[in-house]
Amino acid sequence: MTTVRPLPVRPGPAPRVRLPVPYTAQPVRRFLATEAGGASLLLGATLVALVWANLPGGTYEAFWHVEAGLRLGSDELALDLRHWVNDGLMALFFLAVGLEISREVSVGELRDPRAVVVPALGALGGLALPALLYLLVNPSGPEAVGWGIPMSTDTAFLVGVLALFGPRCPDQLRLFLLTLAIVDDIGAVTVMAVFYTERVSVPALVVSALLVVVLGALRWARVWQLPPYVLVGLALWCAVLASGVHPTLAGVLVGVLVPAARVDPAQGDRFRAFGRALVERADPRRARLATSAARAAVPANDRLQAALHPVSAYVVVPVFGLANAGVLLDPETLRRAAGSSVTLGVVLALVVGNAVGISVAAGVALRTGMGRLPGRVRYGHLVGGAMLAGIGFTISLFITDLAFEDLALRDEAKIGVLVGSLLAAVLGSLVLRFLGERSPLCSVDEAEAPPELPTGPWRDPSLVDA
Repeated sequence: MTTVRPLPVRPGPAPRVRLPVPYTAQPVRRFLATEAGGASLLLGATLVALVWANLPGGTYEAFWHVEAGLRLGSDELALDLRHWVNDGLMALFFLAVGLEISREVSVGELRDPRAVVVPALGALGGLALPALLYLLVNPSGPEAVGWGIPMSTDTAFLVGVLALFGPRCPDQLRLFLLTLAIVDDIGAVTVMAVFYTERVSVPALVVSALLVVVLGALRWARVWQLPPYVLVGLALWCAVLASGVHPTLAGVLVGVLVPAARVDPAQGDRFRAFGRALVERADPRRARLATSAARAAVPANDRLQAALHPVSAYVVVPVFGLANAGVLLDPETLRRAAGSSVTLGVVLALVVGNAVGISVAAGVALRTGMGRLPGRVRYGHLVGGAMLAGIGFTISLFITDLAFEDLALRDEAKIGVLVGSLLAAVLGSLVLRFLGERSPLCSVDEAEAPPELPTGPWRDPSLVDA
């Protein structure tokens, strides 16, 4: 009988077991990284716009009022450059918003009602109270139309500021604010579509509704190719533009209707079969089949978002800031803004309205047990994040152009957005810095809180050494 002796074990350090971190899914980490990088470009574009707008000669406004158009036979679509940015490029931004909403509702954070109750109620508080505070300052007259300006949070700047805190800011706070921003975007888009539409063309609206039905049929039929959604989306953008409703709504509708659910497992089997065939004999036909099967195995939402999100964060939003953030800051404009009820209302609503509205609404949801925030999220984190949510830049400037035809009111509102966003960023950062780690945990059961993440630039963000 043969005796099998175990091999001698060489003394040394115990092997490290690498466990996946359950805090943040990889798509969310990529989203946060892209938004943080885009925030830097948006800040740079804003500074360039402010400098350019205050140069002598008036070249800033002259450039953005240059007309450009498309002509097909006797039909022509002509807009100035600023409208091409606000109506055309921003449709891509809102398409990215719609894709994110659809993905989170289907397979992300918004699937669990208890996980979404706290940020959803916080978002409702952050929508309602800023609008009410603005209307308290501007109860009537043409100034009252701007009540929707302070209702939205700029996700790019918000995530960019959170990135400065690194591991001191819990991942669950980032997820809370990201979910809040998504619900907030839904509210802002609804406000734009319902309250900031001047004229409506019924025939164009009927065509738009039919195209939405076509998109729904494509989703129901589980069409995984992107070109059909893109072509119908372009037609929908033209129809919504002709209807009088702001065409960015078309981007949201397309994003929401592009399938985000997990694909049929049979698609994975097809990919493995075609992949084995390609390995056995590589030829163009088998390569084409394997490529198609690989694409079909990934949800259309993920594929479109992977291609579009960097373009939105690194191109569309900075160009929008360049086209809209330029305000003439001469002594007369600043003096007028200092005494303007529009400027005061926007600043008060952004800084106080969001901080109080989000904190109180989310706090009520936590204390009543309707929802919870797992992880080491403290009330100081929650209040600081609510203050940071007052950074209302992209959509706030967007609604400013929709709300005011008067250039003086528009400039006063833009100055309010710039000042209010800066104050919200500074105050929120101070609260996170000095009160974040000293306040009690939001979660009642501290035992449920996960351990702190180890820090260090050499760590793989998706792995932890146990």
